[in-house]
Amino acid sequence: MGFFAKVQKFFKEVKNELKKVQWPSKKELTSYTILVIGIIVIASLLIFIIDNGFTGILNLIF
Repeated sequence: MGFFAKVQKFFKEVKNELKKVQWPSKKELTSYTILVIGIIVIASLLIFIIDNGFTGILNLIF
């Protein structure tokens, strides 16, 4: 089996596997996207608060 035949076989297998995937509905996708963005915002704020706290403490020490 040549190189191009292997590549063609690979992409056929990928196509077959993608047909098996259970894709989320538009409503689920929107819901999950909002959830992920919310978690990122909360985590970012938490890191920001902790960073500012450590900066303040170190400024008092040094």
